[in-house]
Amino acid sequence: MKHVAVFGAGRIGQIHASNLAALPGVKLDFVCDALPAAAARLAQQLGAQVADTDTILADPRISAVAICSPTSTHSDLIARAAAAGKHIFCEKPVDLSVPRAQAVARAVADAGVGCMIGFQRRFDPTFSEARRRMDAGEIGTPEMLVITSRDPGAPPVEYIKQSGGIFRDMLIHDFDVFRWILCADGDEAAWLSATGSVLTDPAVGEAGDYDCTAVTIRTHKGRLCQINTTRRAAYGYDQRFEVLGSRGLLQCGNQAPSQVTQWDANGIKADKPEAFFLQRYAAAYRLEIEHFFECLQSGQPFKTTVEDGVAAQKLADAATQSARTGQPVSL
Repeated sequence: MKHVAVFGAGRIGQIHASNLAALPGVKLDFVCDALPAAAARLAQQLGAQVADTDTILADPRISAVAICSPTSTHSDLIARAAAAGKHIFCEKPVDLSVPRAQAVARAVADAGVGCMIGFQRRFDPTFSEARRRMDAGEIGTPEMLVITSRDPGAPPVEYIKQSGGIFRDMLIHDFDVFRWILCADGDEAAWLSATGSVLTDPAVGEAGDYDCTAVTIRTHKGRLCQINTTRRAAYGYDQRFEVLGSRGLLQCGNQAPSQVTQWDANGIKADKPEAFFLQRYAAAYRLEIEHFFECLQSGQPFKTTVEDGVAAQKLADAATQSARTGQPVSL
């Protein structure tokens, strides 16, 4: 039996805690949150107890922790959990600072514990199937990747002010998908150009951020990636990508609440895409937590490591620099 604790009782903490509590061979013992009432509600719902950070990390029964708390807490909790000998699952990003993220990666390596970063898109069944077919050679050598990533609406401006900006908060997932799909053979980004605009809400610009972006990346082998994002898509949560290879194309489309299409005299109707990420990636969140414990049991490496987190953060920093200066960045 693996005894675990969750840091963070917000919406993503609730998802991971519920998935943890449902896993066979896993016991959710503790929930910790800066808001005691939130921790108490979640703990009561899942049969756990509320505890503070020191209590959790000092408990020898706890072998693993899930860090789902605000970004500003991630690197400190990873470092402290590693020093306490706990295996770690942590939501993205590792830290908003690349040097701090690198320091945490070294701390994890020195402690000899496992640390998996929550890039859940790698576990989405549709995206995973595309990667499987690509690995099987069904489209030949991958050459170009186009990613569309559009939220249905922007988060509150107060969140945006402390998020690190759209490239670090939102596009970090897309940077990880770029590395996962187009750099599967060890290739990496060599050049990046990014631009951003404020088209949906002037308050986003007043907070020093963008709400619409376009990014182009070229790898050392000359492969190309384009990423387009916006904080506002009136029709729902738009998550698609296509990868072009020397012998074909793989397309990954949106998910909808149902796949029913209605044809009648007034036209053709279908459901809009899922409302937001909690619905769209429900299966991915469950599968990534299963993968975390399967790897702890088998000793196999995680699909998403702390080093992947650092690499995605470097791309996010480069994109931020490029958008601010209007100049491409060599990596």
